Amino acid sequence: MRAKIISVLFVCTSLQIMAQEKEPGMKTFAKAITDKFPTTRTFDVQYEQLGPANYHSELFGNDLERGRIESHSRLKAAFNMPFYVSDSKRFILTASLRYKYETYNFGTIYNYNTATSYTRNQQDFHYLAAAVSATYMSTLFKKPIIYNATATVDGNEENVQRVKGFATASLVLKRTASTTITIGALAMLDPSAIIPVTPLFTYNHKFENSKWDIDFILPQRLLFRRELLENGRISLGTELNSESFYLNLNTSNLKGIYELNQLELKSGITYEYHFSPKVIGMIKGGVNNVLSTRITEKGERTNRYVYDHKEDTQGYFRFGISYNPF
Repeated sequence: MRAKIISVLFVCTSLQIMAQEKEPGMKTFAKAITDKFPTTRTFDVQYEQLGPANYHSELFGNDLERGRIESHSRLKAAFNMPFYVSDSKRFILTASLRYKYETYNFGTIYNYNTATSYTRNQQDFHYLAAAVSATYMSTLFKKPIIYNATATVDGNEENVQRVKGFATASLVLKRTASTTITIGALAMLDPSAIIPVTPLFTYNHKFENSKWDIDFILPQRLLFRRELLENGRISLGTELNSESFYLNLNTSNLKGIYELNQLELKSGITYEYHFSPKVIGMIKGGVNNVLSTRITEKGERTNRYVYDHKEDTQGYFRFGISYNPF
């Protein structure tokens, strides 16, 4: 899932350049796709605060802890920059850098093995990633198609941990003034991937005689959007997000480098506002459902997890600002 979202981001960043293509049909296509996908623009900073939630965890299939997370926050910074664009503007190379700082504060924790209760100090985690992406726009069966290949290196503050890769292809089935439909596939070049090939489908439709449109990306999001105020846009719906970071563990049961992967379903409202053509602010909030939190040995498939964590539904809010000099 994380690879799919990142792939969409790279394709969209490339299409912002392609939208300058002088060929009218290609320009219309690029604009439609760019409006569809969730971009982080050139520079993007976001802060997210999640509310308290009770949790229950298992280690190797046995009860480990039950307790409460009093607060959980994330600070993210991202940079996306095309560094090569062909003369035809159909081939683009893009560089990306990402950083995340994640913190947890705990309440009372009960340990099943020792039958004792205690608390835990604040836990801090750093995640860093760098990627290079190649995007090419062509035609197939007389329809526009976008190919993308991405190589990513990620890790934590101590060391580089993994090299990953994936490739996608997205074919435009329909493109009108009100509707755009694409299908495609994503192939993972990652030994830890549970599903090596994933289908992709997007649907965007502007309702007739209405300010509302529907934006659907399978399985990442379903949003209903409309303009609000002169330079703003409001979105209502649900988004599926993935989060991860690395842990350096040295306990009696776990020693070495492990990876935490969390899948979240966020439902709520988002408001974006253009302070200027280059600066966009964003605020969103709603309900967060943690579908899965698992820890695996570095590079292992997530179905071979050693730690499993269940968490109650919680509220959340996020705000951010992005800057796009182009």
